[in-house]
Amino acid sequence: MNRYLKVLFTIALAAAIAACATFYQKTYQVQSSIARGQFEKADRMMSNDTNWSQNNNRVLYYMNRGVVAYMMGDYRKSIDFLNQADYYIEDYSKQFGWEALSLVSNPMVKPYRPEDFEVIMVHFYKALGFIALNDLEGALVEARRINIRLQQINDKYKDHKNKYQRDAFAHNLMGMIYDAAKDYNNAFIAYRNALEVYEDDYSELFGMSAPEQLKKDLLRTAKLTGFADEVIRYENQFNMKAPELPGKNHGELLLFWLNGMGPVKSEWNITITNYGFNNGFVTLGNPELGLNYSYHSSNLSSKERAAFEDLSFFSVAFPRYVERKPLFSRGMVLYNDTTITFEKAEDINKIAFQCLHDRMLRELGNALLRVATKKAMEKLANNENENLGTIVSIVNTLTERADTRNWQSLPHSVYYARISLPAGKHSVDLQFTGKNSDRAAIQVEIEPEQTTFYSFHTMNSTEMY
Repeated sequence: MNRYLKVLFTIALAAAIAACATFYQKTYQVQSSIARGQFEKADRMMSNDTNWSQNNNRVLYYMNRGVVAYMMGDYRKSIDFLNQADYYIEDYSKQFGWEALSLVSNPMVKPYRPEDFEVIMVHFYKALGFIALNDLEGALVEARRINIRLQQINDKYKDHKNKYQRDAFAHNLMGMIYDAAKDYNNAFIAYRNALEVYEDDYSELFGMSAPEQLKKDLLRTAKLTGFADEVIRYENQFNMKAPELPGKNHGELLLFWLNGMGPVKSEWNITITNYGFNNGFVTLGNPELGLNYSYHSSNLSSKERAAFEDLSFFSVAFPRYVERKPLFSRGMVLYNDTTITFEKAEDINKIAFQCLHDRMLRELGNALLRVATKKAMEKLANNENENLGTIVSIVNTLTERADTRNWQSLPHSVYYARISLPAGKHSVDLQFTGKNSDRAAIQVEIEPEQTTFYSFHTMNSTEMY
């Protein structure tokens, strides 16, 4: 083997070994600090680590710093970081140099393109930040952008659109914000839209029913707006009476419980069968997964066609999510003799799995093209030089990796509860149960006839490794 080939092999092997670690493993220390609630430490580590802020991971850098700043209570800084993430998402455009390189290596050489639901979560956290700053108008803008973004995302897909096309919690959140601003007409409309999405979309996709609190809020705002017919209609539909309106010396506490940690990406390899050429098409698939893909042979070069003809089976690397199950599965708000159960409003974990599944179906063709290109290079190199062909074969095997980057500081699920309290300062107990149990006390100040928002995090979850 000549000196040039030895150098090529050494460089390629080193790069391939480095690529074998998942993004979760590479950033474990930061994620571990977040999971332990050591937010200042995680923030320092990210700010000092250039691997986080470099071009390829720049969006992830600002996403994670935005969440950590929110958890630290620095809401203005959180919004600033998330605005930066939003800017780079908007600015993201296909870079053909990176695309070409990824065809012969793997997708992690490209700047990270967020999963569709991650784009949505940027606006969710910005909305929470504006709420914490008592900027309800800013929060409304972000809540509206969630549904606008979802429509824009799905409009760009010709085939295999995301099944996650409407966000129930975004409508619910809009209702809460309008409600807090005493715009009961728009609050009623937003709550009604949320109910529709929970019943029509979330029940089938994520096994989630509409929260009972949403039904109460819908009835209450219908009552406040004077929609007597709607009150009767929904009382009959829900089999419940419209709630009594709180007294003038009472206010509302709206608690968001952000539970657990969202999924992380790992890798799996799909074995693809080559069914051969028929009527000008090559058909590839995996019967166990119900995958079939036909590729017109006119789009293949002679070298690629030869490579396909020599293949019976080959492996394609795809990312997959691994759930980090929360240790708490139930939460309650306790005040005096009142106990209110937190209700699930958003299952970020299930949304992530669904979006990645939909993306996999859309991108199977590109993945197969990537492997075919590698095989063509391997065959060509082997014909020209047996040693070079062997090296390319080894490198192709080692670099057939999936992109395992993702926004790992998101919560697993979002729950909420509403409780009416007398005006004044209160200590409210929170109780969490599941595989573990815990209690916490929070201090809140309630203004008469006003809504106070409060977020509480429990990061306790199972570890992947």
